[in-house]
Amino acid sequence: MKRKLKNIMVTGGAGFIGSNFIQYLFNNGFDGILVNVDSLTYAGNPENLTEIEKQHGEKNYFFKKCDIQDYKNIKDIFQQYDIDAVIHFAAESHVDRSIYGPKEFIFTNIIGTFNLLEIARELWKERDDVLFHHISTDEVFGSLGEKGYFTEETRYSPNSPYSASKAASDHLVRAYYKTYGLPCTISNCSNNYGPFQFPEKMIPLMICNALEGKPMPVYGDGLNVRDWLYVEDHCEAISLIMHKGQDGQTYNIGGENEWKNIDLVNFLCEILSSLTEINIEEYKKLITFIKDRPGHDRRYAIDCKKIKKVLGWSPGHTFETGIEQTIKWYMNNQKWVENIKSGSYKEWIRKHYK
Repeated sequence: MKRKLKNIMVTGGAGFIGSNFIQYLFNNGFDGILVNVDSLTYAGNPENLTEIEKQHGEKNYFFKKCDIQDYKNIKDIFQQYDIDAVIHFAAESHVDRSIYGPKEFIFTNIIGTFNLLEIARELWKERDDVLFHHISTDEVFGSLGEKGYFTEETRYSPNSPYSASKAASDHLVRAYYKTYGLPCTISNCSNNYGPFQFPEKMIPLMICNALEGKPMPVYGDGLNVRDWLYVEDHCEAISLIMHKGQDGQTYNIGGENEWKNIDLVNFLCEILSSLTEINIEEYKKLITFIKDRPGHDRRYAIDCKKIKKVLGWSPGHTFETGIEQTIKWYMNNQKWVENIKSGSYKEWIRKHYK
């Protein structure tokens, strides 16, 4: 099967993965209508899509500042643009923030997803030429031991308020497919990295702090393991699911690229040294071990055999090439980083999206 989707709503499209996905679609020939719905919380930045706005605005690309908890306005957008696909990125997504303030995660990730599903169910009715694709995380599966991988059949066992809220939203999507026949797909991905990632996340935090000569904080003993996926590879996988994925199916998307946190930070120091010609030891002395966070899962690793076999996807970037491109992007976009850290981008948002 191959879906012909022309009027796509991307929720959370001003965020890290969402903005990369929108760029990916237009860079790969998408010529339909794309409506980017984002509430522009701390991690949403429409500046990420300035070039898309210039090239496709008012014809193919439309931005709507709207919270997915706002049922009426979301429904109005559905109807105004005759939406036939939802690619649902919008979520509160930082584990540390969920530990200290879980309420927003419950409302956005669960209630917001419920609203989207209800609107799609009401307006799409019995249509089978539509799709609700839900972006989730490997964190819903909990923690792995030293061996083994998360598969699409792995039992859910979330350990943080963030992962619990994402697990709940996954179950809602699956239930709407099973109960109402709503055409849905789900993808669970490993840790993403790449351009436009908010600087509080691990890799951009380490890069930015190292470039500024600030401490590079590593939780606990640094031996927690994550599987890292370059964001463009993730976007390609989502596009394949959107066009060819089977209704009711879940697809794991992984980078097949496991790193212990401390080894990753040391590798970043190595690449930074080669790009800046600053002695590697100057970077390594910035590494600072800090108290481990509560409920810190020891290891995540994705088995992505299914999407490779069924849809023909595989990661296109090695970690070496992906991380070097990422570091260069942050080095060449210091103004973007400064705007984020200073909060000045919020003033830009207030002026443009009242």
